[in-house]
Amino acid sequence: MHPAISDVLAGLDRSREQLRAAVDAVPKQLRDERPASDRWSVAHILEHLALVEERLTASLAAKLEDAREAGLGREEGEPSLLSPELRVRIVDRSERRQAPDPLQPHGGIGHEAAWERAETARAAFRLLVTRADELALGGVIHEHPRFGALNLYQWGGFLAAHETRHTEQIREISGALQP
Repeated sequence: MHPAISDVLAGLDRSREQLRAAVDAVPKQLRDERPASDRWSVAHILEHLALVEERLTASLAAKLEDAREAGLGREEGEPSLLSPELRVRIVDRSERRQAPDPLQPHGGIGHEAAWERAETARAAFRLLVTRADELALGGVIHEHPRFGALNLYQWGGFLAAHETRHTEQIREISGALQP
């Protein structure tokens, strides 16, 4: 496996382990509760993470297919991964951000179903990346509305950082819901 893919997958594994620990720290009976009327519950956050990863995986799969049809070659050299500076910007919770409508959780599913959906979405992203091993994924570019053009490796780093951002949100919720 290309070292860049290994790095991306390791980062995703770390962020998922931290997310699981944060979710587990919230008592089960509180995971579907909003800490305030304008805040998401743990279930909402998990659904949002799944929506983001599902949508991104579909977009990247289409970009990758187009690149393959255009003759995408093998990865050469060391492709750019997500920079530490951009990771800090993504994780930073000092600025509240509004997810676009298609990425807003709909609710109506509990935390367990939302977790399963997030796990399924993660498995699909991992499969996309591992099936493309050795291809020049550093040249497969997709725009983020806030952070600009990111290659497929950087998107993997984005997913890990985005998950870390919401892991922190879950920790905040845990503190707000528990006396």
